[in-house]
Amino acid sequence: MSQQSKAKLNGGKPCVPKILNRLSPVSHFSGTPICEFLDIYTIVNYIGIGTLLCEIWRGTLEILLMQKRCVILPMLYMMIGIHSASHAQVLTAQYDNFRTGADLHETVLKPSNVNTRDFGKLFSRTVDGDVFAQPLYVPSLMIPGVGKRNVVFVATEHDSVYAFDVNGTRDAPLWKASFVDSQHGITTLSEHDVFCPFITPEVGITPTPVIDAASKTMYVMARTNEHGVFAQKLHALDITNGKEKPGSPVVISATVQGSGDGAVGGKISFDPLKENPRAALLLVGGEVYLTWASSCDIGPYHGWVMAYDAHTLQQRAVLNTSPDGGDAGIWQSDAGAAADDEGNIYVATGNGTFNGAKAGGRDFGDSVLKLRLEGQRLVVRDYFTPFNQKVLDAKDWDLGSQGPVLLPAQAGAHPHLLVVAGKEGKLYLLDRDKLGKFQEGSDSQIVQSIKGVKDAYGAAAYWNGHIYFTDRSDTTRDFAIENGLLVTKGVTARMSSPGATPIVSADGAKDAILWVVSTKEWNEAHMDRPAVLHAYDARDITHELYNSEQKSERDRADMTVRFAIPTIADGHIFVGARGRLDAYGLLNSDSRSQK
Repeated sequence: MSQQSKAKLNGGKPCVPKILNRLSPVSHFSGTPICEFLDIYTIVNYIGIGTLLCEIWRGTLEILLMQKRCVILPMLYMMIGIHSASHAQVLTAQYDNFRTGADLHETVLKPSNVNTRDFGKLFSRTVDGDVFAQPLYVPSLMIPGVGKRNVVFVATEHDSVYAFDVNGTRDAPLWKASFVDSQHGITTLSEHDVFCPFITPEVGITPTPVIDAASKTMYVMARTNEHGVFAQKLHALDITNGKEKPGSPVVISATVQGSGDGAVGGKISFDPLKENPRAALLLVGGEVYLTWASSCDIGPYHGWVMAYDAHTLQQRAVLNTSPDGGDAGIWQSDAGAAADDEGNIYVATGNGTFNGAKAGGRDFGDSVLKLRLEGQRLVVRDYFTPFNQKVLDAKDWDLGSQGPVLLPAQAGAHPHLLVVAGKEGKLYLLDRDKLGKFQEGSDSQIVQSIKGVKDAYGAAAYWNGHIYFTDRSDTTRDFAIENGLLVTKGVTARMSSPGATPIVSADGAKDAILWVVSTKEWNEAHMDRPAVLHAYDARDITHELYNSEQKSERDRADMTVRFAIPTIADGHIFVGARGRLDAYGLLNSDSRSQK
């Protein structure tokens, strides 16, 4: 691009759409926002599309520049999509901050080659604890002294983080970071410490970490017992070597004004023993968002949301979801808080006090909350609470047993939709622009609610106008969006045990596969059974392509943990288990050459 053309861009100033502030969750270099110094060709290089794409788009870019216009968002989305297809990466739980659970850039695996002949278990890697967190993946990562490697990251309940070479043949990791030191009295928590057997035998790292690719930083929430003092800490690790970044870790603490459970002198303090982080970490707008619920409803506890500056790790804001009551935890069966393009945060709370419909009410049990960081405060901008919230609370029917999933823009009167379900067995379709708040007697103010499913955990997945949803019937259902409403399209055969969060892999709008890991029930924490990896044709989920028990002598998965979320990237499927990471994929080069 000529200097003359550059000068015509926005009156000589770099013109970068707001979305560029979100291409990397931490869109700063040395504290300077991208939009302050990037021209359009730098944008192209920043999102990694390469010379060929630059040539393809050169004419369009020049026209836009000559007209003093920014690149329109659809073009940027397309460019970002092409980038992802060439360089698959999984930096956060469920693939993106909308939590769609969809890898749209999988070109290796397709319905024609996912079968017992061509597809199966490739390897397992040994780790030192159970893997509840979803594995993350970064390709072509430069590892000091080793070179570029395709790396899968695994966090364990033994407070360790591993980096494995996906294409390597050794069980040893590229690096391992540990947050415990038993010789100096720093250990994980035990199930007896937290009075809860759901995560056993130890509690360390449960929520899925999140990675900022630009700064090569992984943010990890870990729990420790330090000489009998319980602590929770936010760590920032260099993903190339596992070392702590400057200022890391920071100890989590907070106090808010309130008269609710556990209040002392009109204040409620965060309890690092009773507050249990399960929902995945969220990174958006330069902030790391963390959330908490309870262990086995051992009180007093509250739901908490905290924002930390991703660069300095300083606490930015704190929200307690039941400051004048109790409970209302955010656990979402390990699925993550979501964020939209405007930086609004969405969480679903469980059983607890609700008075949000009253003037000055601040308690939001069994609610979907739309939050926004405003200065040093996290503000509830909107919410939805079912009309029968008191019944949900009384019967332990947490709405927040599922995490919210935001849908891409849809046609019709409600372009910005959200789906969520809970233990009651009701699927809600909400308008993010007007969630509906609380209405006595019915939920007629929302877009749609569907009864008839069983209690749900984890989160749904979205692909190409379809919502895939698992529940305690041990099946997965396919709902299509037609005329702005959800319509049932299909249901899988019953699995041997319940699944939680499904994942879709596809090459854009084709070759889509639905993946579900069936695990175990809430009361089976001390029982061992192998996970079962299921693959279905996403266009017709009644057609099962593969499961890991069909050829169990070769493909059987390791012993499962509950709520396991699989990760699909570059032809591999990674499944966390008890002390193991399992990897599946195509078994021979002939299968790969026919992709």
